[in-house]
This record gives sequence, structure tokens and C-alpha cells, in this order.
Amino acid sequence: MRLRSAPLEDWLRDYYFTAEIDISSSGVHSYSMAELRALTGLRHADVDRLVFDDGYSLGAPEVRAAVARHVGGVEPDHVMTTSGSGEAISLVLSALLQAGDEVVVVEPGYHLLSEYATALGCRISTWWLDPERDWRPDLDELASLVTPRTRAIIVNFPQNPTGATLTETELHRLLAIADGVGAYVLWDGAFTDLTYDAPPLPSAPALYDRAVGFGTFSKAFGLPGLRFGWCVAPPALLTECVRIRDYTTLHVSPLVELMALGVLDNAQAFIRPRLEQAAAGRATLLEWAAAHPDLVSLAAPAGGVTAFPRLKGLGDTDEFCDELFQKRGVLVIPGSCFGHPQHVRVGFGGRAEQLTEGLDRLADALTQARR
Repeated sequence: MRLRSAPLEDWLRDYYFTAEIDISSSGVHSYSMAELRALTGLRHADVDRLVFDDGYSLGAPEVRAAVARHVGGVEPDHVMTTSGSGEAISLVLSALLQAGDEVVVVEPGYHLLSEYATALGCRISTWWLDPERDWRPDLDELASLVTPRTRAIIVNFPQNPTGATLTETELHRLLAIADGVGAYVLWDGAFTDLTYDAPPLPSAPALYDRAVGFGTFSKAFGLPGLRFGWCVAPPALLTECVRIRDYTTLHVSPLVELMALGVLDNAQAFIRPRLEQAAAGRATLLEWAAAHPDLVSLAAPAGGVTAFPRLKGLGDTDEFCDELFQKRGVLVIPGSCFGHPQHVRVGFGGRAEQLTEGLDRLADALTQARR
């Protein structure tokens, strides 16, 4: 298996660490270790008692139980803890798919979901979200893409980069479409807890026995550096994941799981403040877009912390994004990283002052580019 380079990661590697103003991120403002300790009650003595033994292949039982409680409607024996959701996704795809399998993948989307299946030799059918529909998913189109040979439907809702999501009725229809052909549904739920116009969707694995759900601390929890994630899947599939993991990471660090347990037991203490901050950032972004209809076309994101506006008058945003960084110190992601070169990904989950200043500089750069 040979993976192609990931344009999004290539772009971030070149720009992320030296950006003066980052309005590109798909995460919320990160918590510090001091804040984690304060919110969880983790004490130095708790850490000092930790013994650095090997961990459980599927995760410590108490941590798996905490994940199950957070997800809702699933049992701990359906949970595997992982080093971020990326490990969970790659393990499940490797365990479930093989060359020649038919797979439907939503696009635009996170590169791992499509590229990993492609590298495994799967036959990919793309479920494109249409900007003319404000990126709203078309379930009729999905139904036209699946066949009795479809092995899996791979989605992420709320969506990165567009912020689009499903209604609960649409979720049930998606699962019914999969059930009609016996397909798995692989659901990247990184942004599940970040919704604005409706409550978070119920867990797909709680509703459908061939659904697999992925979660992470990297988005709503504000803890990307902790590298903690999970998957919820049928136990037999998790057994196959362990066979693969035996050749790679073996288990999650016991130190990470110690902190993760405290976070999961106090999940809303982490999520709620960042959701409120993101909601305010979303309002700022929508007000900015409404004030500049000559410069951008923006569909309001229903979830997540990213939006995917089209920059009017620009055929390709790569050069513009590079100049925006070099001359104005502002980082956004060119839409070419997601197959839509006239768009950019803007993140609104960070600090309010950075977002406001970054959007002002973006508007100035767009105005100058149109002259």
C-alpha cells in the first residue's frame, strides 16, 4: 500500500508554526495542562502513582466504559481507544476493506477517509456535496451511488471543511440506504458535539449494527496534543483491528488514558466553553461575509468550526493564500486541498481577536486582488 501526500498536511507543515494569525484551524482553542488539571481534579499524586506498564490492546476497561457513556447507546465491549481518531480510522479501514471493494466516500472531506481506501485498492464512488445546494447532502444521490456490492459508506458529519451536516431524519435515511445493500457506515464524528442550530446527532453505532463511529479529543474537547481517540464498532471488527495494531502501536499510553478518563468524566466542562466560543466565532464570520457580498460567497456552517467560502474573482486560491500568509501573516487553507480551488477553509473556533483581525486582513487582501 502506498499513500499519496496529503495536501492539507503539506500546507500546514509549511505555514502553521510561524503564522501570526491562524484562521485556518479545524479545532477550538486548545487547553493547557494546568487547565486540564483544574477541570478534572487530576493531582500530581495521581500521576506519581502511575506505573508505566504496557496497556490493554483495546484500551483500559474503565476508559472504554467512559467512552461508551459519552457516546451513548453503546456498550464498552464495542469501544477501542486509540492514538487519535486517525489511528482508529486507519485500523478499521485496514481491517474491513480490501482491494476491489466498492466504497462510497463523501467529498469534500478529510483526506484520510478517501485516500486510505484508495491506497488499499478500493473502487471509490464519490458522494459530492454541491456548493449550489449550500453543501447540503443529497440523500437521493447517495442512494444512486450504492449497489449490492458496496462494502462501506464513509462520511464525516458535521463536515470538514464545509460545516454541513444531516438532520436526524436524514441520518436514519442514510442508515436505511446502507442497510438496504448490507453496507457498513463508517462515521467520522470528530465534530459531533459542535452544532449550532440543532442538538448533536445520535450515535450511528447505537442505531445500526454495521455502523462504526470515530471520535477524538482534537476538536470539541480542545486537546489535540493529547492524541486520544476511539472507535465504536462490532467486537468482531475490533478483534481484527487488534491483529493489525499488534504490528504497530500496540496500545494507548497509560498516561494518556489516565488524563483521558478525567476528561471524559468531565466532558461538558471542556466542551461547553469551547462550543460557546465557536458559536460566537461563527456569528462573527457570518456577519463578516454578509458585509462583503462582493468578495465572498458563504454557506452558513451548521456544525464544526470550519466554513468553506468561495472567493469571488479568483480562479485558484493557492497563490492568493500564499501571499496572504507572506504579506499579511494570515493562515487559511486553499480549497485545492479539498478539490475546490476557488474556495478556502476558514476556522472560527479560536480566539475572537485573532478571528476578527484575520478576517479584516483577508477582506483587505481580497479587495486589493480584485483591483
